[in-house]
Amino acid sequence: MNRLASVQSPYLLQHADNPVDWWPWSPEAFAEAERRDVPVLLSVGYAACHWCHVMAHESFEDAEVAAYLNEHFVAVKVDREERPDVDAVYMEAVQAATGQGGWPMTVFLTPGKEPFYFGTYFPPKPGHGLPSFRQVLEGVAAAWRERRGEVEQVSARIAADLAHRAGVYAGVAGQRPPGADDLAAAVVALAGEFDERRGGFGGAPKFPPSMVLEFLLRQGGDEALRMAGRTFEAMARGGLYDQLGGGFARYSVDAAWVVPHFEKMLYDNALLLRAYLHWWRRTGAPLGRRVAEETADFLLRELRTPEGGFASALDADSEGREGAFYVWTPAQLVEALGEEDGARAARELGVTEAGTFEHGSSVLQLPEAESLFARDRLFAARERRVRPGRDDKVVAAWNGLAVAALAEAGALLGRPDLLDAARAAAALLLRVHRTPDGRLLRTSRDGHAGQNPGVLEDYGDVAEGLITLYSVTGEAEWLDAAGELLETVLTRFTDEASGALYDTAADAERLLRRPQDPTDNAAPSGWTAAAGALLSYAALRESERHRVAAERALGVVTALATRAPRFIGWGLAVAAALLDGPRVVSLAGDTGPLRAAALRANAPGALVAVDAERPLVDGRPAAYVCRAFVCEAPVTDAAVLTDRLNP
Repeated sequence: MNRLASVQSPYLLQHADNPVDWWPWSPEAFAEAERRDVPVLLSVGYAACHWCHVMAHESFEDAEVAAYLNEHFVAVKVDREERPDVDAVYMEAVQAATGQGGWPMTVFLTPGKEPFYFGTYFPPKPGHGLPSFRQVLEGVAAAWRERRGEVEQVSARIAADLAHRAGVYAGVAGQRPPGADDLAAAVVALAGEFDERRGGFGGAPKFPPSMVLEFLLRQGGDEALRMAGRTFEAMARGGLYDQLGGGFARYSVDAAWVVPHFEKMLYDNALLLRAYLHWWRRTGAPLGRRVAEETADFLLRELRTPEGGFASALDADSEGREGAFYVWTPAQLVEALGEEDGARAARELGVTEAGTFEHGSSVLQLPEAESLFARDRLFAARERRVRPGRDDKVVAAWNGLAVAALAEAGALLGRPDLLDAARAAAALLLRVHRTPDGRLLRTSRDGHAGQNPGVLEDYGDVAEGLITLYSVTGEAEWLDAAGELLETVLTRFTDEASGALYDTAADAERLLRRPQDPTDNAAPSGWTAAAGALLSYAALRESERHRVAAERALGVVTALATRAPRFIGWGLAVAAALLDGPRVVSLAGDTGPLRAAALRANAPGALVAVDAERPLVDGRPAAYVCRAFVCEAPVTDAAVLTDRLNP
């Protein structure tokens, strides 16, 4: 029975024709395991995951492996992007048991959803210290038949340990929010992990530290701006950045940003677009503006859906090979450009006969030149290649990030098309993803909403996008909608006693524990995203209730600021905004030059509001700069306003 044929998830649809008898995550799947008295194989991945594709081809498409799996297990397939709560709970168990995690995630459960054996990718044949997938299946099936008591003891112990972790952050959530000394200490801690030669933090694999960069830009100071600038430059000139089409790959497999893991994710590109835009705004770096504009163009050209939203990701693979769409040989450059220009392009782009990637191919880099002389011709030649697949589901949270980035880019770059795209995506979120009772749904596809409820990051990131869109346009409906979402955050996701935030709503499906994680990873955690949106909304609407909630949520940032600053970057950025006010520029009258000056402000987390009740000054438009509900004397000159807003 093909239970995946009618699902919405592109990832699950990739597995619909497998000989494995897959079930989607559902009560019926676990009831079937109970009826048959067999364990559950839980396989979690996502559509752009290279090793998920590899394991699918090697094992899930193998008829003999599938037959054994179907006989001894109930197989459940989960798209982690649709069900981040399921992924979070079992990934925590995998990491606790094995010391590492990743996708595909492979977990064996009792019919009661309790895990007892864990792994990630398993090969078709044993090697490199790993058993084959068939050996794993046979071993687990034998343990279930012959050592059931031991399995049940293990599963009960793991389930109890997971449950015990619930609420672990309640004790720190109510602490004071970070002060200036905490943020300064976080910069020092980051400097200790900074790669002086190659930019970024830590070693390989190296991920783009988008949220840490936002914090460093907001914090300012020579050391913070130096680390940020070096990292921005290195990422934009290396193979992580698509030198032809714009946009960034997921991460670099090496420490020098040369060879990426080639999938392109919406969340990375939305975050990096905004970060590069802010780098240009803060320093005037031309590279920042160019990369921001090219990344915005990439979003509109390759990820925008017909309904006005943005697709989740582009695959790493095409024609069955990772990176095939993006890499080049010297001969391919000559074929596209001719002998002379092809040789010049090879020199400029670091394309060698030996290659920097596989089979003598190279990832394009641009280490020195400000722009590539043959970019348009190479882009046109690449367009004739087989394109990577696209996961075209729309995820609420990541579209919220895109709305914020495109709204600011439209205003700062003078690009009305980007602002229109931000409005269209925001309208789609409110029209399709919002239920009649004001709740959010996690995903949609082809304009039809999925069934999975939104998690905290959806509410936080969508609210952030709507607030930013209001700040740029002055259109009040976006701020009103953000307030409705934040009301749900306060009433459904917040622990009233401690101020701690949970990743799922109080009335969401009960898992082994209620997921809760304040640390930022590939994107802002739901916790820090919500804290930032609450703080901005509080400033714009002068709401003490929302400000107190934000301050309580930021207590956890105080605890992590020096211990793990790389993993609380957005929390630190929000804390910088709190310390600065955040400042709100309230505009009265026809304020074109004043609005432009306010939007170019470098004050951390600065916001712009339209207030028809504030008076003009001698008949002239005016700007009132307010911090923590207290306003300075109004100004009518854009240059004066700029001086007030730039630290």
